[in-house]
Amino acid sequence: MRAVFVFFDSLNRRSLECYGGMSVKTPNFKRLAERCVTFDTHYVGSLPCMPARREIMTGRLNFLHRSWGPVEPFDNAFPDLLAKAGVYSHLITDHQHYWEDGGATYHTRYDSCEFVRGQESDFWKGVVEPNLDGFKEKYHPSQVNTQKRNKFFRNLVNREFMKDYEDYPTVRCFDEAVDFLDTNKRADDWILQLEVFDPHEPFDVPAKFREDYPTDYDGPILDWPKYDRVSETPDEIAEIQANYAATLAHCDLQLGRLLDYFDENDLWKDTALILSTDHGYLLGEHDWWAKLIMPCYNEVCHTPLFVHHPDYISQAGTRRSALTQTIDLMPTILDMFGVELPKEVEGHSLLPLLEKDTPVREAGLYGVFGSAINITDGKYTYFRYPEDMHGGDLFQYTLMPTHIMSLFSVDELQEASLAAPFDFTKGVPLLKVPSTPKSPQYSRHGPGVQHDTTSVLFDLEVDPGQTKPINDPATEQRLCRLMVQIMLAHDAPPESYRRYGLEDFKAEAKS
Repeated sequence: MRAVFVFFDSLNRRSLECYGGMSVKTPNFKRLAERCVTFDTHYVGSLPCMPARREIMTGRLNFLHRSWGPVEPFDNAFPDLLAKAGVYSHLITDHQHYWEDGGATYHTRYDSCEFVRGQESDFWKGVVEPNLDGFKEKYHPSQVNTQKRNKFFRNLVNREFMKDYEDYPTVRCFDEAVDFLDTNKRADDWILQLEVFDPHEPFDVPAKFREDYPTDYDGPILDWPKYDRVSETPDEIAEIQANYAATLAHCDLQLGRLLDYFDENDLWKDTALILSTDHGYLLGEHDWWAKLIMPCYNEVCHTPLFVHHPDYISQAGTRRSALTQTIDLMPTILDMFGVELPKEVEGHSLLPLLEKDTPVREAGLYGVFGSAINITDGKYTYFRYPEDMHGGDLFQYTLMPTHIMSLFSVDELQEASLAAPFDFTKGVPLLKVPSTPKSPQYSRHGPGVQHDTTSVLFDLEVDPGQTKPINDPATEQRLCRLMVQIMLAHDAPPESYRRYGLEDFKAEAKS
C-alpha cells in the first residue's frame, strides 16, 4: 500500500467549483473530485493550525484540553505507529509553524522531512538593515511593521528573495513531491504527506495568476487582511478577495501537476490519495476577515475532503453526506495500511464510507480553546459560549508547555499544579496551568480576543449562510446532550462543564 496525503491551509470549501463555487477557476479540484469520493459534510475539530494537526496525528480533539501546542509524550502519532508496522513516512512542507516553539515534535515523528523555507513569518533570511522605506512604499500600511521579530516584518524580508516563479514555496513543495514520487514510485509501504501553507494569508502569488481576477484597486500591495472586522473600502475589499482567488488558482495549478503525475504513472491503481485542509477562511462574510476571534462560522469550519483508494475505484466521482471530521483522518490512514487503532482514538476510519454512505457519528464538536464549544449534526450548528468568558474555570493541560512562538512564562507556571491523568494520557499526570490574561495565548487565541460571544443556534437547511439565529429550545437541549456525550468520550476537564453551563446535562448523562 502507498498513499499521498495532500494538506492545504485555509482552503475554502465554498470557493471550489466542485463544491458549487463560482468565483475562482479550480478545474483541477473538479478533476480530483472525478477521481475521488467527495465528502459533503466534513467539519474541522480544533482550530487553528497546530491544534488541527495534533488531531491529524492522534485522532482526538485537541481544543477541550489545551490550545496551540506540540505533540505530547502520551500521544499516538500516526507516523510512529506506521513505522512500527514497517511503513515509511515522508513529510514535505513549507508550514513554518512546525519550526516554532508551539509546533515542535511534529515533523520529527516522520521518517524524513523536507522543509521549504520562506512562507509567511518564517525566520528565514538574515537581513540586518533592510530597505524599510522601500517596504513602506511597496506595501499597504496595514501590513508593514519595522519590529524585527514581528511576523509582518519577517514576511517582507522573505519576499525579497522570491523573485521568480520557481522561488515560490508552493511550487517548490510540489517540485519536492515529484522528486519523491520519482524516487519511490516502485517501492511499497510508504506515505507522503505533502503539506503547503497556501492559500493561507498573505495571498502572495506570481502576478500572472491575478490576470483572471482584476479589480479597480490602485495602491500598494494589499494581500494580508487583519484578523478583524471588515473596515476597508470596497476597492480594498475586492483586492484582498482577488488575491485570495489568485492564490487558490495557483494551488489548483500545482494540484494539477500531481494529478498529471498520477495519470502518467498510473498511480491510481495502487496509490491512495487524500486531500483536505485544516480550516477555511472568512473573506468578508459576516463582516469579518480570517478566523479565530469570531464565532466558528461554516466558512471556516465546514471544509473539503476528497479520498481515493485503489480498492474503491468504482466509487470515483461519487459523494458522501455522512458527517465526518478532522479526527477521522488519522484512523483512515492507519486503516489503509492495516494498522490497529489505539484505544485512545475517537475518530473513525472512513474506508467503510467509500463503499457505502453510512453515518459514523450523530454529531461533531469543534472550536477554539477557551471560546465556544460548537456542535453540528449536519442539519444544525450550535455555538455555546460561557455566560462569563472571563470567569475562569479554564486551564491548559500539558506536559509540553509552549505557546505558538514562546515557552509558557514563569508567571504562568508559578500557578500550575499537577492534575490526575486523563483516560488518554496512559496513566501520566499533567501540568494544569490556569489560562488567564498572564498567558500570551489568552489575548492571541483565547478569551481575550473573542467577539460576538452569544450562544446561537442555526438551521443550516433553511439558513446555510448562518445569518438568522433561531429560537428552538428542544433542539438546543438535544444538542447540549450530544455535546456532553462527546465531551465525556474525550474525557473533557471536569471544570469545563461548569464553564459552559452543562452540569445538569452531565448529571443526566451519568444517571
